[in-house]
Amino acid sequence: MNIYKVKLNFEEKDHESLELAIAEGESVLDVCLDNGINLQHNCGGVCGCSTCHIYVTKGDIHLPEISDKEEDFIDRAVNPHISSRLGCQCVMIDGDIEVTIPDQSQFLGH
Repeated sequence: MNIYKVKLNFEEKDHESLELAIAEGESVLDVCLDNGINLQHNCGGVCGCSTCHIYVTKGDIHLPEISDKEEDFIDRAVNPHISSRLGCQCVMIDGDIEVTIPDQSQFLGH
């Protein structure tokens, strides 16, 4: 199994950027949860909502192509951009990536 790097940037000003290991086949959501980083996931990480919405700023070629289902949920996300993805669907194929985690304080629940 190959190990890569994910750089996490945060919209919340009191959070500093982090660089973490991410294994081939692991999702950005998994890495966040494993490292105590608050990334909402109301559906449990099964591409059933838009709360794990992130922005992929570098390395999107190292992730699977976006599915129609994921695109539909991103359309419902808060402030979607062209670089928007769902953290649960950003599963590493190969190479390093960089993402920005939107402000999580706007969400209620887990």
